[in-house]
Amino acid sequence: MEESSEHYRRKIAELELLFEVSQTLDRSLEIEDAIQPVLELLREHVQLRNGMVTLMNRHTGLITIESATELSREAQKKGVYKPGEGITGQVVASGEAIVIPDIKKDKRFLNKTGTSIPGGKVSFISVPVTHNRDIMGTISAMRVGGDEMSSDEDFRILTIIASMIAQAVRLRRQIEEEKQRLEEENNRLKKELEERYRPRNIIGSSAAMKEVYALISQVAPSDTTVLIRGESGTGKELIAHAIHYASPRQKGPFIKVNCAALPEGVIESELFGHEKGAFTGAHQSRKGRFELADGGTIFLDEIGDLSPATQVKLLRVLQEREFERVGGVQTVKVDVRIVAATNRNLEEFIAENRFREDLYYRLAVFPIHVPPLRKRKSDILQLADFFAEKYGHKQGKRIKRISTPAIELLSIYHWPGNVRELENVIERAVLLSTDGVIHGHHLPPTLQSAESSDTRFKGTLQDEVEKFEKELLQEALKSSQGNAAQAARNLGITERIMGLRIHKYEIDTSRFKPR
Repeated sequence: MEESSEHYRRKIAELELLFEVSQTLDRSLEIEDAIQPVLELLREHVQLRNGMVTLMNRHTGLITIESATELSREAQKKGVYKPGEGITGQVVASGEAIVIPDIKKDKRFLNKTGTSIPGGKVSFISVPVTHNRDIMGTISAMRVGGDEMSSDEDFRILTIIASMIAQAVRLRRQIEEEKQRLEEENNRLKKELEERYRPRNIIGSSAAMKEVYALISQVAPSDTTVLIRGESGTGKELIAHAIHYASPRQKGPFIKVNCAALPEGVIESELFGHEKGAFTGAHQSRKGRFELADGGTIFLDEIGDLSPATQVKLLRVLQEREFERVGGVQTVKVDVRIVAATNRNLEEFIAENRFREDLYYRLAVFPIHVPPLRKRKSDILQLADFFAEKYGHKQGKRIKRISTPAIELLSIYHWPGNVRELENVIERAVLLSTDGVIHGHHLPPTLQSAESSDTRFKGTLQDEVEKFEKELLQEALKSSQGNAAQAARNLGITERIMGLRIHKYEIDTSRFKPR
């Protein structure tokens, strides 16, 4: 009767255990977070100690501990097995469970982790974690003082739980594989989009330029007015070209106007055209740049240099897309997209009444800031390679490479002239190269370092201070025409100190006196 009652108690405990294991494995998508509580349940419900789950890495082929009770993190890291090594390795290699009645008498138990073995008889069971013949790892545990019946029950429970863990591991691996696939697909599409929308006339793959490419791809399909801002030499005209040729107007004209290059007296005629006889020399009617850009894009470079009078007329064109030629009365309507650019601080110009605020807001509907070269250092070598190939072809030379010292000089320079300056530097270097290599000494003096030009500072700080002090004394004596007392007063020191310094530096004061 007592045996029947004990058997019944064990069955209830087993069912409760399996129910809680099922719920625990469903709680978390992180396999380690799910397995650790399962091993704790084994100890709580059926008194199985030192529970451990190992999983095989499909890439390395090694078996490592995924989770364990009564083992520190450091100890778990030691539990690495090859298939066939120790009990864990043998279970994985054979796919068959191993039951050891007394672990202390079995040499297959390697105890790599330094597990503390209790006194008395200790049995050990290791069961494969398998799904459709795919051996994923093992689940194992110890029992202190168990008999044959308890070993059979432990084997059955661990086999059921191993199957449940296998299902959980398989599900999580499928989720991880799907996440990885989606991430790879996302990266592929992102790269494809970057390549598709990256203008072919612009070199650079830095994060700063990728932001510019994204803005170009957003605004190009529309007719929105764009204001391109950035320092001189950053490539604002290339951005304007990219917007035009990525737009529905790509087959239309692209007309460029440099507002800073046109004299005040002719800019209005250049922009809007003139009628015959409008002014001296106007022998026939002439279309302006806006009319020539009809159906396409007009690029107004250096827009910040427009005169106030021209700004007023430009504002009307932006609002109404219409104007009159100089000397004309007929209104001319145009279908044109306006892209403007400037390296000026328009906000300061507005505050100084040098630029119309209403015109600014009409132009800056969609601003794009082109970063200076010093903010996109990772693009320097790519640009240098491009220019080396370009000017090598022009000059009939084959530039094979840029030397490491030259690359270092190009990388550390601050590039105040931006991409235009880099292009000029590389053109010069290509011209000077005689061996198909751009060397550091081919770069202009402004790019040279103390090491590359062999002008390293060779003195001490004290030497330089004394040299500077001597120069100051000589300048003061020169100004006072050799009068040491006057020179001392000019320098703000006493006559005694002045005398000591003159003596120290062996300065001949007589040579500063008038002859």
